[in-house]
Amino acid sequence: MVIKTDLCSFSEWRIYPGHGRRFVAKDGRLFYYLNQKSRAFSARKIKSQEIQWTVAWRRLNKKIKTDEGAKKRRIRNLKVQRAIVGISLEEIRRRRKEDEKTRKAQAEQAAREIKDRKQKQIETQKQQKKGVTTTQKAAQKAETKAAQKAAAKGAGKPKGKK
Repeated sequence: MVIKTDLCSFSEWRIYPGHGRRFVAKDGRLFYYLNQKSRAFSARKIKSQEIQWTVAWRRLNKKIKTDEGAKKRRIRNLKVQRAIVGISLEEIRRRRKEDEKTRKAQAEQAAREIKDRKQKQIETQKQQKKGVTTTQKAAQKAETKAAQKAAAKGAGKPKGKK
């Protein structure tokens, strides 16, 4: 036969049927007290950990073995890698594995390529300028002067009746 027992709210001792008192607080909480001594300590708001004969004090001062073997095991979250827009997952992993030397070498190579491109661009611009010789420049100047004179002669004549 199983006997239903409650635990004392203060001392945490077992309360068997026919013993103890029930106390209902204003907020509706139920408290079970084994005897008047437990009820009085609780009413005075004394912590049960400070009273030596309570289970709470014995647990705090390691007089009772507690079930520490029943600790919950934490499941560690695994990091999930996803691809970023523009870079695939394999590319991200490859870049992570690279060391600093290879990164520096790649950066230097990229800088050299940019310099070379700029140098070629400058050289092509110089060649285009050299392609137009001084005689061609003189011819262009003469053409523009002739065009300006023709425009000036046409603008000097009055329009209308003589």
